Amino acid sequence: MANENFTVESTSNAPDPEMNNQTVGAFLWDLARVVLIAFVVMVGFRYFIAEPFIVSGSSMVPNFQNKEYLVVNKVGNYFGEYERGDVIVFRYPKDNRQFFIKRIVALPGEKVKIEDGKVKIFNQQNPNGAFLQESYLPSQDMTFGQTDLVTLGTDEFYVMGDNRLASSDSRVWGILPRHDIIGEAWLRVFPLNSFGTLNFPNPTLD
Repeated sequence: MANENFTVESTSNAPDPEMNNQTVGAFLWDLARVVLIAFVVMVGFRYFIAEPFIVSGSSMVPNFQNKEYLVVNKVGNYFGEYERGDVIVFRYPKDNRQFFIKRIVALPGEKVKIEDGKVKIFNQQNPNGAFLQESYLPSQDMTFGQTDLVTLGTDEFYVMGDNRLASSDSRVWGILPRHDIIGEAWLRVFPLNSFGTLNFPNPTLD
Protein backbone atom coordinates (compact mmCIF):
# COMPACT_ATOMS: atom_id res chain seq x y z
CA MET A 1 0.00 0.00 0.00
CA ALA A 2 1.43 3.29 -1.02
CA ASN A 3 2.27 5.77 1.72
CA GLU A 4 0.17 8.84 1.59
CA ASN A 5 1.61 12.02 2.98
CA PHE A 6 -0.75 14.31 4.77
CA THR A 7 0.13 17.93 5.42
CA VAL A 8 -1.59 19.62 8.35
CA GLU A 9 -1.37 23.43 8.39
CA SER A 10 -1.25 25.10 11.74
CA THR A 11 -3.82 27.81 12.28
CA SER A 12 -2.43 28.96 15.61
CA ASN A 13 -0.95 32.12 14.08
CA ALA A 14 -3.95 33.07 12.04
CA PRO A 15 -5.67 36.31 13.14
CA ASP A 16 -8.92 35.93 15.00
CA PRO A 17 -11.31 38.71 13.95
CA GLU A 18 -13.46 38.30 17.05
CA MET A 19 -10.45 38.54 19.37
CA ASN A 20 -9.21 41.65 17.55
CA ASN A 21 -12.60 43.30 17.94
CA GLN A 22 -12.60 42.52 21.65
CA THR A 23 -9.09 43.97 22.03
CA VAL A 24 -10.02 47.22 20.24
CA GLY A 25 -13.22 47.49 22.25
CA ALA A 26 -11.38 47.02 25.55
CA PHE A 27 -8.80 49.63 24.55
CA LEU A 28 -11.49 52.17 23.61
CA TRP A 29 -13.34 51.50 26.87
CA ASP A 30 -10.16 51.97 28.92
CA LEU A 31 -9.40 55.18 27.03
CA ALA A 32 -12.91 56.49 27.63
CA ARG A 33 -12.60 55.75 31.35
CA VAL A 34 -9.28 57.58 31.57
CA VAL A 35 -10.70 60.61 29.77
CA LEU A 36 -13.80 60.59 31.95
CA ILE A 37 -11.81 60.33 35.19
CA ALA A 38 -9.45 63.09 34.05
CA PHE A 39 -12.43 65.31 33.22
CA VAL A 40 -14.07 64.71 36.60
CA VAL A 41 -10.79 65.42 38.42
CA MET A 42 -10.24 68.59 36.39
CA VAL A 43 -13.75 69.89 37.00
CA GLY A 44 -13.58 69.00 40.69
CA PHE A 45 -10.19 70.69 41.06
CA ARG A 46 -11.43 73.86 39.39
CA TYR A 47 -14.71 73.91 41.32
CA PHE A 48 -13.36 73.15 44.79
CA ILE A 49 -9.59 73.79 44.84
CA ALA A 50 -8.31 76.43 42.41
CA GLU A 51 -9.49 78.43 39.44
CA PRO A 52 -7.72 80.65 36.88
CA PHE A 53 -8.50 84.35 36.72
CA ILE A 54 -7.33 87.14 34.41
CA VAL A 55 -7.03 90.61 35.90
CA SER A 56 -9.09 93.19 34.03
CA GLY A 57 -8.54 96.89 34.59
CA SER A 58 -6.26 99.01 36.76
CA SER A 59 -8.03 99.01 40.12
CA MET A 60 -5.24 96.97 41.78
CA VAL A 61 -2.25 98.81 40.30
CA PRO A 62 0.64 98.74 41.13
CA ASN A 63 0.44 95.28 42.72
CA PHE A 64 -1.63 93.73 39.92
CA GLN A 65 -1.59 94.77 36.29
CA ASN A 66 -4.19 94.46 33.55
CA LYS A 67 -4.14 91.05 31.75
CA GLU A 68 -2.12 89.27 34.45
CA TYR A 69 -3.02 85.59 34.79
CA LEU A 70 -3.64 84.42 38.36
CA VAL A 71 -4.63 81.21 40.11
CA VAL A 72 -7.24 81.66 42.84
CA ASN A 73 -7.12 79.40 45.90
CA LYS A 74 -10.67 78.37 46.81
CA VAL A 75 -9.82 76.16 49.79
CA GLY A 76 -10.27 79.07 52.19
CA ASN A 77 -13.99 78.99 51.44
CA TYR A 78 -14.18 75.65 53.23
CA PHE A 79 -11.28 75.63 55.70
CA GLY A 80 -10.24 78.76 57.55
CA GLU A 81 -11.01 82.45 57.59
CA TYR A 82 -10.04 85.34 55.38
CA GLU A 83 -7.76 87.93 56.94
CA ARG A 84 -7.26 91.64 56.62
CA GLY A 85 -4.97 92.32 53.68
CA ASP A 86 -5.98 89.21 51.69
CA VAL A 87 -6.50 89.84 47.99
CA ILE A 88 -9.67 88.07 46.90
CA VAL A 89 -11.63 87.42 43.73
CA PHE A 90 -15.41 87.59 44.06
CA ARG A 91 -18.65 87.98 42.19
CA TYR A 92 -19.74 91.60 41.99
CA PRO A 93 -22.70 91.82 44.40
CA LYS A 94 -24.67 94.04 42.00
CA ASP A 95 -24.16 91.68 39.06
CA ASN A 96 -22.95 88.12 39.73
CA ARG A 97 -21.92 87.72 36.09
CA GLN A 98 -18.97 90.05 36.73
CA PHE A 99 -15.84 89.20 38.74
CA PHE A 100 -13.78 91.68 40.76
CA ILE A 101 -10.42 91.51 42.49
CA LYS A 102 -9.93 93.64 45.63
CA ARG A 103 -8.21 93.64 49.01
CA ILE A 104 -9.96 93.02 52.34
CA VAL A 105 -9.62 96.05 54.64
CA ALA A 106 -12.31 95.36 57.24
CA LEU A 107 -13.57 92.08 58.68
CA PRO A 108 -16.95 90.76 59.83
CA GLY A 109 -18.25 92.50 62.95
CA GLU A 110 -15.99 95.54 62.56
CA LYS A 111 -16.85 99.13 61.81
CA VAL A 112 -15.02 101.13 59.18
CA LYS A 113 -14.88 104.72 57.99
CA ILE A 114 -12.62 106.95 55.92
CA GLU A 115 -11.02 109.79 57.83
CA ASP A 116 -8.23 112.18 56.83
CA GLY A 117 -7.47 110.15 53.72
CA LYS A 118 -7.01 106.90 55.64
CA VAL A 119 -9.05 103.85 56.56
CA LYS A 120 -10.11 103.76 60.21
CA ILE A 121 -11.16 100.48 61.82
CA PHE A 122 -13.25 100.04 64.98
CA ASN A 123 -13.27 96.64 66.70
CA GLN A 124 -12.97 95.02 70.14
CA GLN A 125 -9.23 95.72 70.29
CA ASN A 126 -9.70 99.31 69.09
CA PRO A 127 -13.06 100.59 70.35
CA ASN A 128 -12.03 104.19 69.65
CA GLY A 129 -10.75 103.33 66.21
CA ALA A 130 -7.28 102.83 64.70
CA PHE A 131 -5.90 103.78 61.31
CA LEU A 132 -4.97 101.05 58.87
CA GLN A 133 -1.30 101.11 57.89
CA GLU A 134 -0.93 99.70 54.37
CA SER A 135 2.67 99.48 53.20
CA TYR A 136 1.65 97.77 49.94
CA LEU A 137 0.02 101.00 48.68
CA PRO A 138 1.86 103.67 46.71
CA SER A 139 3.10 106.24 49.23
CA GLN A 140 1.40 109.10 47.40
CA ASP A 141 -2.06 107.51 47.35
CA MET A 142 -4.69 108.54 49.86
CA THR A 143 -8.05 106.89 50.42
CA PHE A 144 -11.07 109.06 49.73
CA GLY A 145 -14.77 108.29 49.79
CA GLN A 146 -17.84 108.55 51.95
CA THR A 147 -16.98 109.29 55.57
CA ASP A 148 -20.04 107.56 57.06
CA LEU A 149 -19.37 104.84 59.62
CA VAL A 150 -20.17 101.42 58.14
CA THR A 151 -20.97 98.45 60.39
CA LEU A 152 -20.29 94.96 59.03
CA GLY A 153 -22.39 91.93 59.83
CA THR A 154 -21.11 88.49 60.79
CA ASP A 155 -20.59 87.45 57.15
CA GLU A 156 -19.69 90.77 55.56
CA PHE A 157 -16.40 92.29 54.39
CA TYR A 158 -15.27 95.74 53.33
CA VAL A 159 -12.96 95.64 50.30
CA MET A 160 -10.94 98.20 48.35
CA GLY A 161 -8.68 98.27 45.33
CA ASP A 162 -5.00 99.10 45.84
CA ASN A 163 -5.38 101.89 43.29
CA ARG A 164 -7.50 103.95 45.68
CA LEU A 165 -7.91 106.79 43.19
CA ALA A 166 -9.42 104.56 40.48
CA SER A 167 -11.29 101.66 42.04
CA SER A 168 -14.96 100.78 42.24
CA ASP A 169 -15.21 99.00 45.60
CA SER A 170 -17.05 99.01 48.92
CA ARG A 171 -16.80 102.80 49.03
CA VAL A 172 -19.04 102.88 45.95
CA TRP A 173 -21.31 99.83 46.00
CA GLY A 174 -21.23 98.75 49.65
CA ILE A 175 -20.32 95.67 51.65
CA LEU A 176 -19.28 92.30 50.26
CA PRO A 177 -21.21 89.22 51.47
CA ARG A 178 -19.08 86.15 52.17
CA HIS A 179 -21.11 83.98 49.78
CA ASP A 180 -19.91 86.07 46.82
CA ILE A 181 -16.22 85.32 47.50
CA ILE A 182 -14.61 82.84 45.09
CA GLY A 183 -11.20 82.64 46.71
CA GLU A 184 -7.87 84.27 47.49
CA ALA A 185 -5.39 85.27 44.79
CA TRP A 186 -2.57 82.78 45.35
CA LEU A 187 -0.30 82.40 42.31
CA ARG A 188 0.75 84.75 39.53
CA VAL A 189 1.33 82.68 36.37
CA PHE A 190 1.75 85.33 33.70
CA PRO A 191 3.79 87.34 32.84
CA LEU A 192 6.51 84.75 33.33
CA ASN A 193 8.97 87.24 34.81
CA SER A 194 6.52 87.74 37.69
CA PHE A 195 5.71 84.04 38.17
CA GLY A 196 5.36 83.01 41.82
CA THR A 197 3.12 82.89 44.86
CA LEU A 198 1.65 86.16 46.06
CA ASN A 199 2.90 87.51 49.37
CA PHE A 200 2.20 90.96 50.74
CA PRO A 201 3.08 92.56 54.07
CA ASN A 202 0.20 92.37 56.53
CA PRO A 203 -1.54 95.66 57.22
CA THR A 204 -1.47 96.86 60.83
CA LEU A 205 -3.71 99.04 62.97
CA ASP A 206 -2.16 102.06 64.61
